[in-house]
Amino acid sequence: MSKITRTGSNQILSSAVEYHNFVYLAGITADDLSQDVTGQTRQVVAKINALLEANGTDTTRLLQAQIWLKDIRDRDAMNKVWVEWLGDAGRPARACVQANMADPRHLVEIMITACK
Repeated sequence: MSKITRTGSNQILSSAVEYHNFVYLAGITADDLSQDVTGQTRQVVAKINALLEANGTDTTRLLQAQIWLKDIRDRDAMNKVWVEWLGDAGRPARACVQANMADPRHLVEIMITACK
C-alpha cells in the first residue's frame, strides 16, 4: 500500500495530506478575524505558502483551488490578493462561491490541491 502522510492533525481534520506526490490542504482560514477580506486573504495565502513548503511544493505546482467567500461582493478584493500572490506562477483550476461560514467572522476560506 502507498503511504499517506497527514500533518497538522486534530480530532476533526489534518491541515495537509500527502499521497502519491499530491498534497491536499484543508480549507484554510485566517487567524486574525478582525481584518477585512483583504487582510484575511493575505493571512490565508501566507498559511498556504507555509503548508506547501512544509510538504515540499509551492505555488507553481497548484492544481485546484476552492474558495469560499462570506460575501461574493468581496470577490474583487480577494482576487487582487490572489493575483499578487500567484504572480506568473501556474494558475490552478478554481471555483469561487459565496457560502455561510462556520464562524461568521471568517470572510474567506481557501482549499488547495497541489502536486510535488
